[in-house]
Amino acid sequence: MRAARRAPEKTAILLDVETTGLDTAKDEIIELGMVKFSYLADGRIGRVIETFSCFNPPSVAIPAEITALTGITEDMVAGHSLDEERINAFASDAVVVIAHNAGFDRKFMERYAPLFVHKAWACSVSEVEWRRHGFEGSRLSYLLMKAGLFHEAHRAVDDCQALLEILAMTLPELNRTVLSVLLERARRRTIRVWAEQSPFELKDELKRRGYRWSDGTDGRSRSWYIDVDDGNQATEIEYLQEIIYQRDASIRTQILTAFNRFSARI
Repeated sequence: MRAARRAPEKTAILLDVETTGLDTAKDEIIELGMVKFSYLADGRIGRVIETFSCFNPPSVAIPAEITALTGITEDMVAGHSLDEERINAFASDAVVVIAHNAGFDRKFMERYAPLFVHKAWACSVSEVEWRRHGFEGSRLSYLLMKAGLFHEAHRAVDDCQALLEILAMTLPELNRTVLSVLLERARRRTIRVWAEQSPFELKDELKRRGYRWSDGTDGRSRSWYIDVDDGNQATEIEYLQEIIYQRDASIRTQILTAFNRFSARI
């Protein structure tokens, strides 16, 4: 009797960084944590393959408020460093990198290890419609509480392991794991539509429609923008031309995929 074929597995990485501050262009990583795990095509999580944890001494003193938040001190990071070769060896076989705020973590990692520029990324904050699934927020501590789990936050590997528990949860109304829902969304192509030089007096109108403000500090345009699913950009451009500009204005758009979404390059 022939043995049943084992379903093929893929490899993913959960990643979290602790940093000296929130400026992704200037602040520095003080701790990197990663958890590598396997998963099946239907989004079921297999096993934890390996974990990675490393401190990194910044070029400036760790701010007191960061130490109070994370518990990471100058003595803890002294004598350590982020070894790019070790990072590459750990992450090279992952088909996707998942972070619980990929717009933050990805920008830092692209500065420290160029390997992550070329990886597909997924964000468990913005690419899961938590409210639609009965949650009132997307903070990791809140999601864990709703799942009946306790977590000591703000240490990198601990946060990754906590996130793995969340991704393994089954959403009852869909009978699918959170990971399955997240990866489906991450694979979609979206279009970023920019409302550049829009009239200031219409900013509230843009906010009501879901536009977000880019202040330009991260290298992007100083402008309002919105991300829409591929195929909906024509409707959005028509809205801008008729309601915001009230003329046949030229609208700038960008194509986003898992390979450039959340990156400093966009």
